[in-house]
Amino acid sequence: MKNIKKSKILKATILLFWIIAITSCTTKKKSEKEKLGTDLSQDNKTTVTYSSYGNDTAFMKEHTVILELTDASRESKIAISPALQARVMTSSAKGPNGRSYGWINRALFNSKDTLKNINVYGGEERFWLGPEGGQYSLFFKKGTAFTLDNWFTPRLIDVEPFELKNSSTTKAVFTKNARLTNYAGFEFDFGIEREIMILSANEISNELGIDTLGTAKAVAYKTTNIVTNTGQQDWKKETGLLSIWLLGMFNPSPKTTIVIPYIPGEENELGKVVNDNYFGKVPGERLVVKDKVIYFSGDGAYRSKIGLSPRRAKNSAGSYDTENGILTILKYNKPEGVTSYVNSMWEIQDQPYAGDVINSYNDGVPSLGEKPLGPFYELETSSPALALKTGETGTHIQYTFHIEGDELTLNPIIKKVFGVSIKDIKNAFN
Repeated sequence: MKNIKKSKILKATILLFWIIAITSCTTKKKSEKEKLGTDLSQDNKTTVTYSSYGNDTAFMKEHTVILELTDASRESKIAISPALQARVMTSSAKGPNGRSYGWINRALFNSKDTLKNINVYGGEERFWLGPEGGQYSLFFKKGTAFTLDNWFTPRLIDVEPFELKNSSTTKAVFTKNARLTNYAGFEFDFGIEREIMILSANEISNELGIDTLGTAKAVAYKTTNIVTNTGQQDWKKETGLLSIWLLGMFNPSPKTTIVIPYIPGEENELGKVVNDNYFGKVPGERLVVKDKVIYFSGDGAYRSKIGLSPRRAKNSAGSYDTENGILTILKYNKPEGVTSYVNSMWEIQDQPYAGDVINSYNDGVPSLGEKPLGPFYELETSSPALALKTGETGTHIQYTFHIEGDELTLNPIIKKVFGVSIKDIKNAFN
């Protein structure tokens, strides 16, 4: 356990230096900063002026092709970048003039540059593959040390496009044939299919188990992510497995709280409730574990990360901005009784299949005088480790909901999904 903790601290330190290096190399003019709508005050609190969906999509269309989906009302919209792995870049519940929910890295788009380790373009749901570290890593070449200089995001999940198979106003299907070699030297040949579908108001209510959205405005979409073993060899634990990993970057606010229900029980049976040592232990005023629910700050003002194991995680997570009345919910298909998830620690691991299923990251200032990468906060889910025989498929399904409304309308939805009230969320850190 001591070695694992040391590895986590080492990884956090390496990533911290990498982020500082990238942010220090990117010069932002005042006009660009105003477009991003972010400012960091001396007391380390983030003030965010939201960009509209129309503004963000118009900006991205200057740099790349954007495919848009919309529901029958023409108000719920999502913007997809085929060139970035069919990434959902942003969405809106109120048409072009509504808030843009996804965080967009305008500085990187404007730079027209390609970085060697990773290109953080943003987007509120991107397709990745795990594991990141360990003896079966996809981010390190065989035999190299687990250091920043040797860490590279595979181009497949960084800058390569997915092909558009078919599309309509409400759905788009993308495909990709791929080959990756892991740290152990095993070569994966596989196909990817990613279907993105925007939901109607009735479908949103049905998926959330509620009668009606009332006066609230909402946008929601479902992504079905399928990986097929197209090679001649079965995928086995002894040579490494892949997992489907979905990550979303969202715009923060000083009043945004991440809410994650968990399975209660004794630690000697289920393990720790939450892993909060990724970037050093999270202060108590930013992470609170209550009975059956975890509260984590999503203010974009303090770099920190948490994770839940499959024994603790339920099938949902989300956030609520109490100041602006914005509720975000993630749901995913968590299979019952499955505990094998890839481990992404930067080390040769004793337990390579003891990874997290849900993660959340809050961006912030690396150190005094530095700037945040975003700011943004992240919600992430992963599939189990995929032990696929030749021709077999693995599927990871995720729903993303954004709902805007008053407290009277949103409170029943929050109680239904998270088992707490808006009052509980407001008082979480008191």
